[in-house]
Amino acid sequence: MKQNKYDDASFYANYSQMPRSIGGLDAAGEWGAFRAMLPELRDANVLDLGCGFGWHCRYAREREARSVIGVDLSENMLERARAMTNDPKIEYRRLAIEDIEFAEGVFDVVISSLALHYIENFDRICQKVYHSLKAGGAFVFSVEHPIFTAIAAQDWYYGTHDEKLHWPVDNYHDEGPRLARFLDHDVVKYHRTVTSYVQGLIEAGFTLTQLSELKPSPEMLEKNPAWREETRRPMFLLMSAVK
Repeated sequence: MKQNKYDDASFYANYSQMPRSIGGLDAAGEWGAFRAMLPELRDANVLDLGCGFGWHCRYAREREARSVIGVDLSENMLERARAMTNDPKIEYRRLAIEDIEFAEGVFDVVISSLALHYIENFDRICQKVYHSLKAGGAFVFSVEHPIFTAIAAQDWYYGTHDEKLHWPVDNYHDEGPRLARFLDHDVVKYHRTVTSYVQGLIEAGFTLTQLSELKPSPEMLEKNPAWREETRRPMFLLMSAVK
C-alpha cells in the first residue's frame, strides 16, 4: 500500500506545526547521530527517499554534493520543498519510494529519514537502492525503532496517577502493518524486527557499517529534558551500509 497522508489537509497542517517541520534538521533529535553516519558528500550524487520538505537535500548541497534528487509521494511536501529551495542542482520528483527505478550505479549516497517504516516491502527497497548505488556507495537511513512500532498504540503503560510506568512490547516477532495514531490521524506503519532490517541489507548485498539506537547524550538531555524518556526505550533505529 502506498500511503499519502501528507496530502490530507488536516494531517499536513498538524505535521507543519511539528518542531522539526519548523526548525529543520537542528530541531530533529536524531539528526546528530544521522549526520555522523553520512559519508563525505562533496562531489557526490545523492538520492533522498521520502525527502519531505527537502531539509536533507539542501544539507547535502551545503556539503557540496554534485547533485541531489529528492523523491516524495506528497505534492504538499514537494511544494514546500521547492518553495524553500533555490538550487538548480536539487531536483524534486513526485514518486512513491516503492516505485523508484534508477539506472545501475548512478548514486554515491542514498539517504532516507523516518520514511521506510511506512513501506511494506523493505527488502525490495534494499535491492533497488543497491542497484542504483556505485560500488562503495553508502545507504544511510533512520526508522522508528521496532520496540517503538511493535504495538500499534505506541504509548506508555500508565499508573493510577498517570505516571509512565513502562513501555509495553508485545507481538514483537509478528511483523506487518500497525494502525497507529499519529497527529490525530490513523496511519499505517509497518513493524519489522531489528533482524529483518539487518537481513534485508545483507541479503541485498550490503555490508552493515554502523547501527545506532540513539541513546540520548548529556548534551541532548541538557538541551531538552524530555529526551529523558528516550533513555527508557529506544525510539529511533539508524543504520549505515555500503555496497
